[in-house]
Amino acid sequence: MNLGYLVFDTPLGWMGVVASPKGLSRLVLPQPSQEQALHLLCEPALKRRRLPRFARNDNFGDLPDRMKDYLGGEVVSFGDKLDLSGASPFQRRVWEVERSISYGETRSYAWVAEKLGMPKAARAVGQALARNPLPIIIPCHRVIRSDGSLGGFSGGQDWKRRLLEIEAKAK
Repeated sequence: MNLGYLVFDTPLGWMGVVASPKGLSRLVLPQPSQEQALHLLCEPALKRRRLPRFARNDNFGDLPDRMKDYLGGEVVSFGDKLDLSGASPFQRRVWEVERSISYGETRSYAWVAEKLGMPKAARAVGQALARNPLPIIIPCHRVIRSDGSLGGFSGGQDWKRRLLEIEAKAK
């Protein structure tokens, strides 16, 4: 598969993104250095013991600018094409519901499960969100526990809190 990547600087650190001809497939949240972002970008492939051939690709449109604007507190839309071919059908359905949650809004894991027509699947929803390869673009940070507490986030609770604060200020 022909993959391209881009590592770029933002006000909060270095980010990385991978895309195939079908769309975006992986995003790394801001890191302290370009090297750390690139390492995290390549890490899943290393775990599978087959590193895809990465070729620097500048065909990501204005995504770096939009990401910088978002992290700077501006309301930004991420309607990019996504390549979720490595995900299960259930994960894709969960992530589709995620993308419907409006900027600055939060919903519960139970709400997502209800939207899927599977009211007892809140825990499975959480597991699907933990495997989200495109945080921010698929806004899993907008899903919290029914009691109002944050719940988990692949980038850690500090990042989840920070992203929610960015959106609350811009709203």
